[in-house]
Amino acid sequence: MGVSTSGPGKGISLVTVNFPPVNALPVKGWYDLADALRAAGRDPEVRCVVLAAEGRGFNAGVDIKEVQRDTGHGALIGANRGCYEAFAAVYECEVPVVAAVNGFCLGGGIGLVGNADAIVASEDAVFGLPELDRGALGAATHLARLVPQHLMRALYYTSRTATAAELHAHGSVWKVVPPAELRAAALELAAEIARKDGYLIRLAKAAINGIDPVDVRRSYRFEQGFTFEANLSGVADRVRDTFGKDASGKDGSTP
Repeated sequence: MGVSTSGPGKGISLVTVNFPPVNALPVKGWYDLADALRAAGRDPEVRCVVLAAEGRGFNAGVDIKEVQRDTGHGALIGANRGCYEAFAAVYECEVPVVAAVNGFCLGGGIGLVGNADAIVASEDAVFGLPELDRGALGAATHLARLVPQHLMRALYYTSRTATAAELHAHGSVWKVVPPAELRAAALELAAEIARKDGYLIRLAKAAINGIDPVDVRRSYRFEQGFTFEANLSGVADRVRDTFGKDASGKDGSTP
């Protein structure tokens, strides 16, 4: 359980997240993920990183139970900062990051894949921000990198999800494959990228980030301020108290 790193091929680093049962990450998990991604990007032998997950889904966001157990604001602040660091680590990774998305990609998962350089998804993958149903806000910055503006707003306000096939039609998912073929398809794309000159691919990543029309770090940080307001006003707790829990007692979100 946790975050692990392996080298499945020349020039490729595979960072895998495994927090059963639904990959709703605790505060430490977000920081561990950020550290793993930054370390992989710093490795001079690595030319591409694949971000994947074990279990039922790619990511269900923050472990809300951890936040609710805290009588103060320490866990919320930790989750906010942890998500910020993990999302930034994907975006700022010195080499391209390919996200291999299986099952559900919700809340914080959108923050990760929205900052990735490419996405390969399984046929059963769904993407969404159920934040309004969970007393939180955030990651609209990253959803807006996956779908057009008006669709982003409709998905956000309704807490609905989009399928991998729909995102493929919008051009934000590179390839959709059967679940059993997901890891191989992501590694295949990573291997193609990793065959490029290592120094040049790093320059390319920096150059592309430099021409982004939106500063994703500042934009997401702005969103996080409204999450704090929702919590301080009490509305977040009121909404979360009515939110249905799964059998594990965990649920996910993005602070």
